[in-house]
Amino acid sequence: QVQLVESGGGLVQPGGSLTLSCAASGRTSGNYAMAWFRQAPEKEREFVAAMRWSDGATYYNNPVKGRFVLSRDNPKNTMYLQMISLKPEDTALYFCNHPEGLFLWGQGTQVTVSS
Repeated sequence: QVQLVESGGGLVQPGGSLTLSCAASGRTSGNYAMAWFRQAPEKEREFVAAMRWSDGATYYNNPVKGRFVLSRDNPKNTMYLQMISLKPEDTALYFCNHPEGLFLWGQGTQVTVSS
């Protein structure tokens, strides 16, 4: 099984930036993609972005295109989500997982965008 730990969230003003981290451990070999999801209060979990591990190709959901950027550190089995120009509607609990949600969900990291 793969264990996931998200970190890096916090309170930021509109227009600010944050970088989230997703550290994976356990049976990570053979994993071909990772993604970020978010869930705002009283809303369903939403796909944010994904990365194909073989070549680093990325895909972003429309609401975050041009503002969020994925990167990775292979030796550390860590994926990052750099977020800029944050908006109040980005406020949510952010999770990482396989794009199909195959792994046990972590605790997530809270991002709050508010003045």
